[in-house]
Amino acid sequence: MRGYALGLLALNLLTLLWGTTFVVVKGAVAEMAPSLLVLLRFFLASLFFLPWTFRLPKGVWGPGLELAFWLLLGYASQAVGLMYTSASRSAFITALNVVFVPLLLSVAGRRLGPVWLAAFLAFLGVGLLSYDSRQPPLNVGDLWTLLTALTYALYIVRLEVHAKVFPSLPLTAVQVFGTALLALPWALWEGVFLEGVPWGAVLYLGVAATALTTWLQTWGQKYVPAPQAAILYTLEPVWATLFAFLVLGERLGITGFLGAVLVVLATLQAIRRSPT
Repeated sequence: MRGYALGLLALNLLTLLWGTTFVVVKGAVAEMAPSLLVLLRFFLASLFFLPWTFRLPKGVWGPGLELAFWLLLGYASQAVGLMYTSASRSAFITALNVVFVPLLLSVAGRRLGPVWLAAFLAFLGVGLLSYDSRQPPLNVGDLWTLLTALTYALYIVRLEVHAKVFPSLPLTAVQVFGTALLALPWALWEGVFLEGVPWGAVLYLGVAATALTTWLQTWGQKYVPAPQAAILYTLEPVWATLFAFLVLGERLGITGFLGAVLVVLATLQAIRRSPT
């Protein structure tokens, strides 16, 4: 139970950090290629884990590179999607992973029980929280972000498996290094131009929103089952809305307030049962 509680704390801190990133990424891809953004943020993150790359446990490279592949697809499709769609719509579509995770586990034969209700409430809450009547119709950016939701669901499911086998720091080290390595051909194909790179945004994304968050997620999912973790991750837009209110003075309407309440209720419903 102690590990489960600490895992919940780690994943909640993770969502708080994630809540700051949508606007940062959208601003960054307006000034640089998405491939270069993904490459630089994971390269910076990998520098923090260099000590563990020299003391890796046997067999960690295969699982770590598999997770890196899903991470690359998720981060890349999200960055490309944000070139065409709004940050709020990106947050909403990305939250579809809360439905995809239990769906994938059910197909694999895992019985989930009441977690489906929490997943539905969480997705409905994110929809209300992200709703904006002024947004344009569906576009190509939304399709890219749908790929983000699917690949991130696969990442969550597979991370649950590997996080229970390997220590979190070495597994995180291989993930971030592998993602940077896989992003390199993409960045070279698009052309690497460092002029005009918003280094402040890249540094923040690399250190706080990649190195720290990837380790928190890897460590937290050692103790928190994938379905509950996916529901916890829907707290991300709640934190994002809170930051927008505190920093930018944005107001939350009744629809958004109701959505935030539903996400919190879904989270409480998901975590009130200890994992079996």
